[in-house]
Amino acid sequence: MTAAPEQIDVLDAAREQVLERGIGLDEQQVLQVLELPDERIPELLALAHEVRERWCGPEVEVEGIVSLKTGGCPEDCHFCSQSGQFPSPVRSAWLDIPGLVRAARQTRDTGATEFCIVAAVRGPDKRLLSQVRDGIKAIREDGNDIQIACSLGMLTQEQVDELVAMGCHRYNHNLETARSHFPNVVTTHSWEERWDTLRMVREAGMEVCCGGIIGMGETLAQRAEFAVQLASLQPDEVPLNFLIPNPGTPYENYPVVEGAEALRTVGAFRLALPRTILRFAGGRELTFGDLGAKQGMLGGINAIIVGNYLTNLGRPAQQDLDMLEELSMPIKALSQTL
Repeated sequence: MTAAPEQIDVLDAAREQVLERGIGLDEQQVLQVLELPDERIPELLALAHEVRERWCGPEVEVEGIVSLKTGGCPEDCHFCSQSGQFPSPVRSAWLDIPGLVRAARQTRDTGATEFCIVAAVRGPDKRLLSQVRDGIKAIREDGNDIQIACSLGMLTQEQVDELVAMGCHRYNHNLETARSHFPNVVTTHSWEERWDTLRMVREAGMEVCCGGIIGMGETLAQRAEFAVQLASLQPDEVPLNFLIPNPGTPYENYPVVEGAEALRTVGAFRLALPRTILRFAGGRELTFGDLGAKQGMLGGINAIIVGNYLTNLGRPAQQDLDMLEELSMPIKALSQTL
């Protein structure tokens, strides 16, 4: 009888494939990483950090976000406290232009290179696009040259072109989860509709920011599916969120993702996306705490949102900046991003 071929350890394979050649893991390989035992997490994170250093460099991109329109969204994204369909405590509100300018100034003053204007909508109407246009103009007139990104829901081609003309350099539109799991998370629009917006954004020359949320009832196989679907999109940035079980949402009683599981996820996504900006986003405070956040930064993460999120408090920005200094991680200079 012929002996069965010896199975190659997934991290050994990743060292040759991802670290040496810069080719991300495939779906089955990502799943193997997600199934690694806890005792191999330090090995995984060390490899993910090497991959990040090799293919992205040592710098960390810092971003602040602000909500131009909060709450009252007609969509039923089950994780979101801004949906008007759920009895969450978030109420609809608009931020005025002076408030937007102040937020952009405060974000720049932290050393951040990116400022993202977000609105809780299915897609922007004329009023919202006018507010964004006036807001960007006012930020520039304030002498602020920070890069401006937007996250305004699903877009038409005409709206994509308008944002390009306004000077929006990056557009965030998360796929949120694997295509196979998406109908369990959102029913008022499809995964394909989100994908179409991202395709138009890419073709228009804007940078693509697209990630999702871990911990919404997906299987490990679906996490692996999601990682390779993101990789096929070739996004410039992937924000990695961990579910915050917000009161009033269908997911309010879901468990918080455990730290070890989250670290495995960070490492796996880095090995699937070796050349991408991988950003710590919402939920990291609950999932990781201080120690775990440092492990994640040394396990493949190379960008971070500082300050508060849209409807959830984050850590004070200075705490994250102090953490980066402690880890000897240089912040990406604004002049290098323009």
